[in-house]
Amino acid sequence: MHVFYTYLFLTDFKQDWFLAILRFILILFVIFHSLRHVRDTRATIGWIGFTLIMPITGFILYSMFGVNRVMRRAQKMFNNRPWHSQLLSNMTQYSVKGHFYPLAKVVEGFTQRPLLMGNQVDILNNGDQAYPIMLQAINSAKECVFLSSYILKSDATGKIFADSLIEAQKRGATVRVLIDGIGSGYFYCPIANYLKKNGIIVDRFMHSFLPWKMPFINLRTHKKILVVDGKVGFLGGLNIANENVLLKKPKHPVSDTHFQVTGGIVHELTEAFLQDWFFVTSEDLNKKKFYPTPEIKGDMVCRIITAGPDSDLEKIKYTMMQAISLARKSIRIMTPYFLPDDRFLSLLCLAAVRGVNVEIIIPKQSNQQLVDWARNINNIMPLQLGCKIWLVNPPFNHSKLMVVDRVWSFVGSSNVDMRSLRLNFEINMEVYDKEFAESIDDFMGSHRDKLLTLDALQQRPAIAKFRDATTRLLLPYL
Repeated sequence: MHVFYTYLFLTDFKQDWFLAILRFILILFVIFHSLRHVRDTRATIGWIGFTLIMPITGFILYSMFGVNRVMRRAQKMFNNRPWHSQLLSNMTQYSVKGHFYPLAKVVEGFTQRPLLMGNQVDILNNGDQAYPIMLQAINSAKECVFLSSYILKSDATGKIFADSLIEAQKRGATVRVLIDGIGSGYFYCPIANYLKKNGIIVDRFMHSFLPWKMPFINLRTHKKILVVDGKVGFLGGLNIANENVLLKKPKHPVSDTHFQVTGGIVHELTEAFLQDWFFVTSEDLNKKKFYPTPEIKGDMVCRIITAGPDSDLEKIKYTMMQAISLARKSIRIMTPYFLPDDRFLSLLCLAAVRGVNVEIIIPKQSNQQLVDWARNINNIMPLQLGCKIWLVNPPFNHSKLMVVDRVWSFVGSSNVDMRSLRLNFEINMEVYDKEFAESIDDFMGSHRDKLLTLDALQQRPAIAKFRDATTRLLLPYL
């Protein structure tokens, strides 16, 4: 019996020492790795503090959500690849003059994409107007159809798109479809299965059930891209689902704004899709046949800007912030979710203080209750410093639009929240065209229903303020 107790004591002693050494090693790893690779100081302090308190749990969570494997993967795949060679040899580039010159120069510097002349951008409202035009383009495809969507539902609308893609491939067109691994269903994606059964090559963006690939569960492609034959393209906020066809009176209608583009800018849109496709599948489709000689379709000057937690980190956010800093008269932003970080908010407030008319247009009630609670806290500072926040009545408006001085426009898939501006893979387009900017600006202005006041926020019950403040802690993941 004495020998038995001695064995148990030695075993426990060895286990305690092993666990102590293990905890020490894990803590050191998180400290050194986060200090070297995590850019946000507060995030670094948070990870280190959490791991000091709970070493094993902290290490596991840090390994899953704190390590940017996506950036390493992107840099490894894209290094020394001449993605822009097709563009620069064929396009007429444009040089901006006037007070937006610094914006154009800065964006060209960090995107390495030129401003292109000779484009036409047409506004499409809701699925009622956009879907028939998109389907007409797919049905006329001869060379290629590239589609990327956050949501592609297996409803009547999704099936119509799927069948058109299938027919395009039967005609000999190269068809590729990229669907987000979360937005269209994590555990089961019927539309992807339907397309695959009919011979369409489909992939789900960074989707895996494998535990060691779970870090990617928080990273989503929020892009909406359709390119046909390298000649016509579509981008904006519109997903593909019945809920976007308002004439059908869906149970939860979603109003949205999409854009058809023609001219040389379609080359940049094509390239953006093919980069994503290569990133996810390693299939290199950056071929000359997908970049036909561009035709001059209008006089708009445009540039595509992509962003994500890879080599494009926060480029959409930087573009918006630079535009805000250059504003002289007006800034108008329409977004379904308004939850930017403090730097973004501070720039908006500084613009308002120096006399710029700053208007934020958001839904009275979005489709995400947690977002609505969290934004109440964020809205206080801009209201205190002179920004105007307008509420839009139903149906829920999902448009993502920005206009500065009624001259410069910024449209695409990115919401003005921390998820879109840092974690999601997004695509936007800047447009230097006064007439187009005035159209977008007036469109946003027509949706202003009720002005949110500081008193309304401050007079909320104490329990609501506590709820909102607590929800705000989830900002990076909402």
